[in-house]
Amino acid sequence: MRLPTVAIVGRPNVGKSTLFNKIVGKKISIIEDTPGVTRDRIYQETIYERKPFYLIDTGGIDASIQSFNQEIRMQAEVAIQEADVIIFLTDGKEGLTENDYLVRDILRKSKKKIVVAINKIDTKEAQENLYDFYELGFDTYIPISAIHNTGFIDLMDAVTLDFKEKESEEEDPRLKISMIGRPNVGKSSLTNALLNEERVVVSHVAGTTRDAINSVFKYHGNEYVLIDTAGIRKKGKIFESVEKYSLLRSMKAIDQSDICLMIINAEEGIKEQDKHIAGYATEKGKGLILVVNKWDTVKDQSIPEYTKLIRTEFQFATYAPIVFLSALTKKRIHTLMPEVIKVGENIQREIKTSILNQVIMDSYQLNLPPTYKTNRLKIYFANQSGKKPPKFTLRVNNKKLVHFSYYRYLENQLRKNFELEGTPIIIQFKNRSGDE
Repeated sequence: MRLPTVAIVGRPNVGKSTLFNKIVGKKISIIEDTPGVTRDRIYQETIYERKPFYLIDTGGIDASIQSFNQEIRMQAEVAIQEADVIIFLTDGKEGLTENDYLVRDILRKSKKKIVVAINKIDTKEAQENLYDFYELGFDTYIPISAIHNTGFIDLMDAVTLDFKEKESEEEDPRLKISMIGRPNVGKSSLTNALLNEERVVVSHVAGTTRDAINSVFKYHGNEYVLIDTAGIRKKGKIFESVEKYSLLRSMKAIDQSDICLMIINAEEGIKEQDKHIAGYATEKGKGLILVVNKWDTVKDQSIPEYTKLIRTEFQFATYAPIVFLSALTKKRIHTLMPEVIKVGENIQREIKTSILNQVIMDSYQLNLPPTYKTNRLKIYFANQSGKKPPKFTLRVNNKKLVHFSYYRYLENQLRKNFELEGTPIIIQFKNRSGDE
């Protein structure tokens, strides 16, 4: 089921981020102690009345910015191209402005479904300006207040009118692999190299121009699904011109996959956006392999030296295996699929309750947690409560006594005792008393 996409577009300071957070249902923020993860989310999968969809927030379109014709226009075009429905957010209090007409002209060319949301309707000025907005010439107008929740249901009913409700789908047992990374790191070349090297390509499943192209291929008798984000074949230069928005492709691919191959361009080195993309994969609980492509071009560093650099930069994903290869020359490409298979097993790994408890209790006795106001954390029982990624639930006396450093200690002990390379793991603590 291909999820539809909704973009919020408008000039600056009309309340786009407030509306974005309202639709998503929470303020989008990342745990502060996770380095390398983008703090502001421009994209999120969400659901309204059992209808799932992707939501994109965009930068404000402002004609007074000198570089408008380049970056700002491109950002708007990216979001508009991706979207099935566009919320054109306006400010009822200020009334129509030159920038609103500018946004209108861009949206008219899109031929997409446009819902005009007139924000801040709870003010007297907005009530007086309301009917001026009909000059924009669109079909649907919804007065709202993003802060005070007025008109929200009407807006979402209009936006999701043609969306399908979530279906209960049978899970595809085949491992789904995505190539993620910045533009021009070699995703397309690696995809082609992977599919052409002694593989049998079963099928290419192409969706709309906004979808990735998924390929089913065989390796050692097993089928795998390759989610090709490099499938930005048409109009791709728009995405490659706007670094921030190239994240969007990777995020969608990450959501659909089990394992992410994070492609790093060895020629360019590690960039901040590489860490943002990998951080999103970790946050989503996906298996992760760091793939250093174009390794044949590096003459002044050895694999151990480059590995040390990567471990320093990707401290939030020290569990991810690193593969060095060249998609162009196919050097070392044979080392990739064995790592994929290993990580595929690890994200689905199930650990016997008795063995898990033994490891947790031994770790506890080996390193007792510190006391806090004469209270000390006690662990009574552990069990595995999920997989993809492996999730463990520990029954304790008081989960508020769990310090982040002790969480990390227990995670390291689990990794030391069990094959969990390439997969994030989740440890949740529950009070034995049932008071959660």
